[in-house]
Amino acid sequence: MTALQTPATLAVPTLSADAPARVPRPRGSRNAGWVVFFLLPSAVPLVLFTLVPMVGSIWVSLHRWNLISPMEWVGLENYAKLLTDPATRRVFGHTVYYIVGYLPLVYVGGLGLALLLNQWFRGRSFYRAAYFLPVITSWVVVALVWQWLLKPGNGLVNQILGTFGLPQPGWWTDPTWAMPSVILASAWKDLGFVMVILLAGLQAIPTELYEAAKVDGAGAWQRFRSITLPLLSPSTFFVIVISLVNGFQVFDQVYVMTGGGPAGSSQVVVGQIYDLTFRYGRAGEASALSWLLFAVILAITAIQLRGQKKWVTHA
Repeated sequence: MTALQTPATLAVPTLSADAPARVPRPRGSRNAGWVVFFLLPSAVPLVLFTLVPMVGSIWVSLHRWNLISPMEWVGLENYAKLLTDPATRRVFGHTVYYIVGYLPLVYVGGLGLALLLNQWFRGRSFYRAAYFLPVITSWVVVALVWQWLLKPGNGLVNQILGTFGLPQPGWWTDPTWAMPSVILASAWKDLGFVMVILLAGLQAIPTELYEAAKVDGAGAWQRFRSITLPLLSPSTFFVIVISLVNGFQVFDQVYVMTGGGPAGSSQVVVGQIYDLTFRYGRAGEASALSWLLFAVILAITAIQLRGQKKWVTHA
């Protein structure tokens, strides 16, 4: 019996101390380059046109600048001046007034349309598209149309009110009715957006729940209160958050319909930022006011996010 001999060519190689072992790269790191490559088309504009201007506005807010002369460092003076300026409190008050009138109107109207268009009837798709059409219409066009509808004297709305012997307000020319005019136009334009969000929430509610409630003898109002509203709360929460954020930034319709007047009765925060920058040449104060507005929106949104657990029901 002969012993097996290992050929020299089959000898196991030994690692040299100078040649480190090759460690395979993780799969995630290999894909990181491709992720960055595909994100660049959106990341570059985000950095250039959003993050850089935000950082720049912080720097401007710490200076006195009229857009022409060199900037003069003032530190937090712009913020202190705005916090003690009655005009700041006034424009924030007008903005809150707008939100308080706009939010219930657009939500109740959108919910009513969503409940109606959630039922089956002939031409339902046409009405859904028709009510959503104002959402994609330019704000300038909508504001001009409503300015014509609410025109004092011969406006269509006042003509209809006069037919029934009702008072005919001055609407956007009257300090008392200027903000309600903007609220009506804004709610009409955004009804379709709220309708679509709430309609999607309604269609996500299982029909078995309604059938079981009917078997138990629950009426239409009981089903709406005990099933529809609780299970629609996630969509309601989304609508409220988005509407509040957009409400604090209202500008286009105010600028076109009233210009902040008459006598500043409809001036809002963003309108004040615009006027401070381009009308009065106080870009530093305008930047500071924009950051105060950002802080208010951030605080209100944070409160909503913390409070949603108390009333938002996730099925």
